[in-house]
Amino acid sequence: MIASAIGFAAVFLLVLLRIPIAFAMGFVGMIGLVYETSYRASISMVSRLIIDTSQDYGLSVIPLFILMGLFVNKGGISRELYQVSNAFLGHFRGGLAMATIVACGGFAAICGSSLATAATMSKVAMPEMRKFGYADSLSTASIAAGGTLGILIPPSVILVIYGLLTETSIGALFIAGIIPGFLGILFYLGAVRYSVAMNPESGPAGPRATWRERLHALNHVWSVLALFALVIGGLYGILDFWPIHLAFSPTEAAGMGAAGAFLIALARGGLNWRALREVLEETTLTTASLFAVLIGAWIFSNFVNLAGLPEGLLAMVTALDLGPWVVMGLILLIYIALGCIFESMSMLLLTVPIFFPLVTSLGFDPVWFGIIVVVVTEISLITPPVGLNVFVLKGVVGDVSTGTIFRGVTPFWMVDILRLLLLLAFPALVLFLPSQM
Repeated sequence: MIASAIGFAAVFLLVLLRIPIAFAMGFVGMIGLVYETSYRASISMVSRLIIDTSQDYGLSVIPLFILMGLFVNKGGISRELYQVSNAFLGHFRGGLAMATIVACGGFAAICGSSLATAATMSKVAMPEMRKFGYADSLSTASIAAGGTLGILIPPSVILVIYGLLTETSIGALFIAGIIPGFLGILFYLGAVRYSVAMNPESGPAGPRATWRERLHALNHVWSVLALFALVIGGLYGILDFWPIHLAFSPTEAAGMGAAGAFLIALARGGLNWRALREVLEETTLTTASLFAVLIGAWIFSNFVNLAGLPEGLLAMVTALDLGPWVVMGLILLIYIALGCIFESMSMLLLTVPIFFPLVTSLGFDPVWFGIIVVVVTEISLITPPVGLNVFVLKGVVGDVSTGTIFRGVTPFWMVDILRLLLLLAFPALVLFLPSQM
């Protein structure tokens, strides 16, 4: 326990010194393994872990989903999703902000990345909202909050990582994220309504679209709906009927999604040799950075497991006679605190190997815990002082201060906390769909 505590303190210190989290966890984990075993044993263990990780077939789902999201972006689908949402919601007060939330949810269902969703939608939605006189606080807040949906609505890279770390069914995690994801969209729409009720000038109503214009806008997104139906339908066997018989594993679903997104981008004229090279390069760089963090986290988790931290935590909880929900509350408080220091993927990789054995020993469902962890991570993406989506948005927009964005995003993280409490009180909201698989 003492060695583990020293290890965590060392990781925090290195992160504060601006050492990349992958190297911080890997270095501290390596030193810890040498301390717990021997130099030769630790070298053998780490080298085997690196080789096994790089050759793990299950991890191939990560670059494939990243590739799918980038191809979708090149196909211009984000703009068309926004146009459809705007056609149906733009005439309401705050309607453009609502359209941004809905479009972010739709883009997240294909992209799977919060940062990519926020960065992409800011380029599409921000100019439109400024044109209609929306306040920068509401405009940027709706993009930053809507972007968080990217890590929950399937397919989600962070749910894939959680499933691989805990050996939980990725298909069950994906379908479990659907209801909480739609609740997130509804709650964010409520946050927009609250914001414009407090300040009506922040989100003036736009012109009402005719039904002909709405149907014309819908005509442009059929390919997105078809791609989502292909990936999700094949993953859950919905398409497994005569004469189609399509049923995919998560990796096969990711491959089909990447191939489908490539064909869509090609058909729309969004791809040329230069664009294809950019997509492949960005996929490679993103995947390499994720694998580096993943390997560093596994080295560190092997150290804390050898040091007896999970067993020590369980013994401490047993000795203190704390109830399961008290323990869960403490874990969630730790996640919220860590969200002020770490970005979402690093926080997940650092903590799940430690908390997961304790949570399952207390009788909590691993699928439910995975969704709860992701929802808490969503909250950390938009809460001060280190809301990563806020800083990504600041980097893209440029002329809006982080203080303005944080003020605008306050109602959004408040409704996120309300959604978290709802999921804690009613686990069936998470577990109903997986139970029907």
